[in-house]
Amino acid sequence: MIKYKHKNNSKGKAVENYFEKINRRRVGQNIEDVSEFYEAIERANLTKKLSPERPYVYFTMEVYDKSNGIKGGGGLGVLAADTRRVAEKLEIPFVCVTPFYRRELHQSIHNLDQREEFISVNPEDFGFEYLDDVEIYTENMPPARLNIFQKILGSTRFLTMGESNFGELYAGDGSGDHRLYQEVSLGFGGYKALKMVGLKPSVIQLNETATIFAAVARLDELVRNGMNLYEAIVYVRKHTLYTNHTLVQAAESEFSFDQFNRIVMPNIESSALKTWIFGLFRNDRLKLSTLTIELAEAKNGVSRLHANVADYHDINGDKIKFKAITNGIDLPTWVLPEILEDFRNKDIFDKFDLPTENYKENLAKISAKDIRDFRKIGRRKLNQILAHRKDQYGHVVQIPENAMLFDFKRRFVSYKRPWMPFENMEELRRILRENNAHYILAGKVHQGDTEMRATLNSVLSKIESDDFLRERVHFIQDYDEELGLALAVGSDVSINVPIVGLEACGTSFMKDLANLKMLISTADGGVADISPAPCLEVSGANYNDELKSLYLQMNRAGQIFKDDYLLEKQIRKQLKGYVPVVSGSRMMKDYLRLIFGK
Repeated sequence: MIKYKHKNNSKGKAVENYFEKINRRRVGQNIEDVSEFYEAIERANLTKKLSPERPYVYFTMEVYDKSNGIKGGGGLGVLAADTRRVAEKLEIPFVCVTPFYRRELHQSIHNLDQREEFISVNPEDFGFEYLDDVEIYTENMPPARLNIFQKILGSTRFLTMGESNFGELYAGDGSGDHRLYQEVSLGFGGYKALKMVGLKPSVIQLNETATIFAAVARLDELVRNGMNLYEAIVYVRKHTLYTNHTLVQAAESEFSFDQFNRIVMPNIESSALKTWIFGLFRNDRLKLSTLTIELAEAKNGVSRLHANVADYHDINGDKIKFKAITNGIDLPTWVLPEILEDFRNKDIFDKFDLPTENYKENLAKISAKDIRDFRKIGRRKLNQILAHRKDQYGHVVQIPENAMLFDFKRRFVSYKRPWMPFENMEELRRILRENNAHYILAGKVHQGDTEMRATLNSVLSKIESDDFLRERVHFIQDYDEELGLALAVGSDVSINVPIVGLEACGTSFMKDLANLKMLISTADGGVADISPAPCLEVSGANYNDELKSLYLQMNRAGQIFKDDYLLEKQIRKQLKGYVPVVSGSRMMKDYLRLIFGK
């Protein structure tokens, strides 16, 4: 059942939750200006290539930034929000172009079954300024008028678009007319919005192929202004980066000739460009990845493993090579402030949140007492958030300070295997009892995923059938970034068990590691950037072997948790491998070097 509500978030309301507070409270960086960061990454010439008038422009279908009212669907949106925050912290001229979805999805549990409701939201309630409307054209239809809103945050800004019938994030079929309309609106509407505020992109980063129409709009403008089509293609290619988050090209959206003719082409003026695009069709179909590959010279995957295994080909059938740039996180947003301050005091991260030259040696300064003291602070923060959350029974949960806490917090999709710890209920019961442990489960099933909906119901029913587990395993409803942060700082052990080869990167594990938690994980996505993985690795030749490995590592985590020497050793080992991986500033450095070279 889906319900609709209106979210009243008027400017006069002075309620601010913990996530918003921690997101605002940043440790002073003492960065004089962006040139200081450019010098630190050996790219001083970027002061001439990036400016407020010629910014780094980032197109994305989703952003997950609760404090700014934009609530996307998952990891891609969280990454987009972090990328903008990192740019603001480093004072990089940066524009995030994205839809502002007027309907926000929320989850609740009734009789152990997931329900969804949509809450209406308004950009003006979150400090966005209305600029004007732009028009998007569809054959034999009146123009759609997109409302353009702007919010400036330091050296960065959001440019958003939307209208009353825009729909929610990822509405409808991925290859349907409405999805194509949303993608056309982002690309052509977003590019018009840039022109509206007088900005010329120095570079355009396309997050996934759904954003490709931004590059098409730029190409059309160049040709319309007199540039030869093929010269314009060369120019656009040199100033466009395609960031791929999908492992298999066959999974990408594709559209028919008729759909392009009705929904895309009315927004293109150049007849030569239209002819060129139609020439990319095969058997009346065009994958957006084919068009994106043609218009982006720089291409990257979001972890080392992803860049190696992503299976994409160009129009001629040649395999595409992706550069590996692993995702990172904005440390001030996701790391307990006390921990981040300690990292800086111990010279593990510098003022840019880049790893210091001697970070490995300095990790020896982190003691078991430090870890346990920070865990107590984090537990209090977690319980503050849980005080206004509900479990699967509608009850408030509080985790004792001295209890060990496991968590699984991520989207409920089959490849992430959230059911794994519940395969052997007797073993799970024993682990929790012997270690005085609790287990928090949090995540949303996508609306149309009936299989995972049934899986969630099955897991909750198993818990319901066991008197002990009913008291120790808590499904916290309506997973969002606030709850993700609370679990990152307040839990002790994170469980991350995607099928190896199916996770592009993932960033939840980074937040856990940076908050001095133990990580139990398969060697997939960004975890596999370091080999062998210095976490408590889950492995096996088949599923049963992996299951045994998971329980073994949960037992091992319990033993480590009780022993100061083992705890120090494990946390230091994890950080030694992953400190460079988790840094969002390192990610930004890698992107600037890829895009602008020397």
